[in-house]
Amino acid sequence: MKGEREFRRVRQHGAMLRDPLFTLRVTDYRPRHGEVWRPRAIIGIVVPKKTLRRAVDRNRARRRVREALRTLPGGLPPCRAILMPTPGVLTVPFPELQMALSRVLAQVPGRVKRGKGGGKGGNSRGAPPVPAAVPPADRATDRGETP
Repeated sequence: MKGEREFRRVRQHGAMLRDPLFTLRVTDYRPRHGEVWRPRAIIGIVVPKKTLRRAVDRNRARRRVREALRTLPGGLPPCRAILMPTPGVLTVPFPELQMALSRVLAQVPGRVKRGKGGGKGGNSRGAPPVPAAVPPADRATDRGETP
């Protein structure tokens, strides 16, 4: 995720899911302004100094969580999320960290709002449908004429 605005939106509107190894605050996927609709997981990993004092530990926790997310067997649901690891992330075996992440991500609602009437307010209208192109030869036969 990029920018304070996206983080603030997830903090205000997101559902909180807790695990002994981390806290996950998650909202449904919505593209950024002007971005093409491609449902995917966008996750920001935040490790405050209050949780882990040393920069080495904060970076190691970030790297371990990022790798566990990348190698999850089931993939990630389309969402925007903030993941805040606890100090236990540094000592737990890697497969256990992956299991905890997959267990919590399974609780994430899989719904993706899109199209007409999906959300409150805003421009939630979908793009108008594009008519299928009919080849010229088929048009003549539809009217009962010979091509």
